[in-house]
Amino acid sequence: MTDLPLAGVVVVELSDSASAPFAGKILAELGAEVWKIERPTGDSARGWGPSQWRGCGAAFHALNRGRNYLEIDIKDRDQLATLHRLIAECADVFLHNLRPGSAGKYGLDADSLRVTKPDLVHCEIGAFGATGPLNSLPGYDPLMQAFSGIMDITGEADGGPVRAGVSIVDFGAGMWAVIGILAALNRRHVKHTGASVDASLLETAITWMSVGIAGYGADGNPGRRHGSGVAFIVPHRAYPTTDGDLIVSCANDALFARLAAALDHPEWGTDPRFATNAGRLENRDEIDRLIGERLATGTRAQWRERLQAAGIPVAPVQTTPELVAHEQTRALGIIGAPEEDELGVVGLPLSFDGTRPPPLHGVRGIGADNDRLDAVLPVRA
Repeated sequence: MTDLPLAGVVVVELSDSASAPFAGKILAELGAEVWKIERPTGDSARGWGPSQWRGCGAAFHALNRGRNYLEIDIKDRDQLATLHRLIAECADVFLHNLRPGSAGKYGLDADSLRVTKPDLVHCEIGAFGATGPLNSLPGYDPLMQAFSGIMDITGEADGGPVRAGVSIVDFGAGMWAVIGILAALNRRHVKHTGASVDASLLETAITWMSVGIAGYGADGNPGRRHGSGVAFIVPHRAYPTTDGDLIVSCANDALFARLAAALDHPEWGTDPRFATNAGRLENRDEIDRLIGERLATGTRAQWRERLQAAGIPVAPVQTTPELVAHEQTRALGIIGAPEEDELGVVGLPLSFDGTRPPPLHGVRGIGADNDRLDAVLPVRA
């Protein structure tokens, strides 16, 4: 695609780990020119394992493609001055996730930068948020899953708290940062003024708890763990078959009646204990036992075919290899690489006019594009 939505927008990204790099990845996939700034030792994710590809962690490849890579030590006065020039002379957006309170020490906070560049969109992704008694503390994804209560309601009913297997808070904070940046760019286009955008891991995690917080406000119920299920719909969880687990979801009573018929127990659909979602919630253990016993008599594929034919939403619990190999994943073309010998990674989950933005070029070494600064920032007389 030659007409990506953010073509012509320049982003300077001073980032490490996951949240801000994920935001930078999205902006790059949308067409922005992104300059990634790394300290001399590099982004922490370059060393994350165990999976490695061409000398650095696979996680770094997943989150940091499509950039110009600059090595700048912001603790060095001359190098910091170069970064300030890059922002002042080239950037539409400055994005960072420095340790809380650090940006001001280097004049990289919004107030300082927008004195000389009032139309700059400045975005900071913090840990606990920009205000409050904990705003100066650092934080990572699992801390916020714990602090927000996500871990308290995740896991099996008789087990301990469980962290989601992917970095939902890091990636979510990156998404919120991008949403804020896009809104600020739109306002700049209309009103010719910049903006200070603040996103944080904790605010993101609290947002993911929206339904649980509303439930607690309504009746004081703090929520509990339901394994693969949810608090407010039954059935809406995984059940074992003879060769794997199958998620079955009936979000209304008509679907449950069809499920009951497909499982050869149409009487469940009229049983006062199960006919309504309220009844099924009250008798969750019993209906889950009955459904589980029935599904345990066949394979995952057999039940999936039968239930799908009856119009019941189902999905197998797949492994990563199964997902990557599945014909639906291949049809979407969401996993790809710009060249055959490159690592294939997940692209943007959006299409424009029926076309997904192409895969971003692979990552390069720390400071690989430092020599380009001479062209971008010519020596002053």
